Amino acid sequence: MSILLVPGYMADETLWDGVSGRLAPYGPLVHADLRHDSTLEAMARRALAAAPPSFILIGFSMGGYVAREIVYQAPERVRALVLIASSTRPDSLPLRQSKGAVARAAPSVSFAGLSRTAIATSLHPEQRGNEALIERVRAMGVRLGGEAFRRQSMLERPGDLARLGAIRCPTLVVAAGQDRLRSLEESQELHAGIAGSTLAVIEDSGHMIPIEAPDALAEVLVPWLQRLPD
Repeated sequence: MSILLVPGYMADETLWDGVSGRLAPYGPLVHADLRHDSTLEAMARRALAAAPPSFILIGFSMGGYVAREIVYQAPERVRALVLIASSTRPDSLPLRQSKGAVARAAPSVSFAGLSRTAIATSLHPEQRGNEALIERVRAMGVRLGGEAFRRQSMLERPGDLARLGAIRCPTLVVAAGQDRLRSLEESQELHAGIAGSTLAVIEDSGHMIPIEAPDALAEVLVPWLQRLPD
């Protein structure tokens, strides 16, 4: 069995470095590439084309939207689903307006990564001055580049609350106790909408759980993976 890892907004495969060693015994790790596409559907198709026939699926934040689209497109291939710091809600009006601003902006000659303010907002309040964490998040964006930033910033997330009933595989929903980007209520909505799902809350972490609290995340993931039916 393989594990397909789907990163979030302007994050690359290094997002998972802190947990990959703990996940490796449960199958080869395969990384979805979200750099090239402008819709959730296209991102999901690309991930499926590169994925093994059957896999455990783990999506973080925006990657949770992509992961659910993967389930909708190919439910027979997904053995189990993990959604980390994600949501089922559509884009808010302020977010739609910010996407419009990105669309109208002239392409930048060089892309220096996400702003320090944006990154700090994604972290636990006590970590907003953690330069090592901030630089790690910024560096992921730099590696992905300005075109990926433009595509991902303009990505439409219409919301899929009405479709959650189609998810029938074992599902774990993971929330952060101090997430300033995705509320606990949003994780609870996912949990309520996916029959038989499990909800876990990791305290003392902001939105960037895989980077801020990899050990705590692994302590949630590993026992859950161990309980999956053969």
